[in-house]
Amino acid sequence: MAISLVPHASSVGSGEVPRGSSHFWGFPDLQADIAYPVRRLADGDEDPLTFVCQLRCEELAPLDARGLLPHTGLLSFFAAVDEYLGMEPADAACHAGIGEWASEAFRVIWSPDLTRLETHTILDADGAPYGLPAEPITFAPAEAGAYGHKVLGRPAYDEVAEQAGAGLLNLLQLDEEERWGLRFYDCGMLHFLIREEDLRARAWERVRCYMHSF
Repeated sequence: MAISLVPHASSVGSGEVPRGSSHFWGFPDLQADIAYPVRRLADGDEDPLTFVCQLRCEELAPLDARGLLPHTGLLSFFAAVDEYLGMEPADAACHAGIGEWASEAFRVIWSPDLTRLETHTILDADGAPYGLPAEPITFAPAEAGAYGHKVLGRPAYDEVAEQAGAGLLNLLQLDEEERWGLRFYDCGMLHFLIREEDLRARAWERVRCYMHSF
């Protein structure tokens, strides 16, 4: 089985969500001792990775029958998806496309202590909030090979297992979303992949990121 992630556009349009809540986009909440993840560009500058979503683990627990995920804390995902949201990439030389992504193009962070969270506000050159407004997430059970946004289960496309390797679970499957302007070329998905034993060991450094598109 898998867990479907259902985003909900803000009814007031503000994109404001409570600190530590599950949501796509907006700004991430990380423990005070955890730095916002960046990647180094070709010119030596550092570029913040795009915040994709954060999941409050206690909300996932009732749907995680096998107990694979942490059931406390906050699980946060970052990736260089700017260009797939229609934004200008910071550096064309750092382009991440179809296939496996380099480790500096994505990050998974687990913040176990919800009492020590700080919100990281990322602004563009004009001082405006960078990226899309936050959208709260609710959760529902899903089939292991389901399409859409989900955690756990297997990649929806069999080709991912054939090309990235068998035995990998979806830590996060990010599907295209017209409302966000999110497209992975003609028709694709982005997968954060991990082996079960590494997930149980909380070995987040062993997560792999893979884009598949037709």
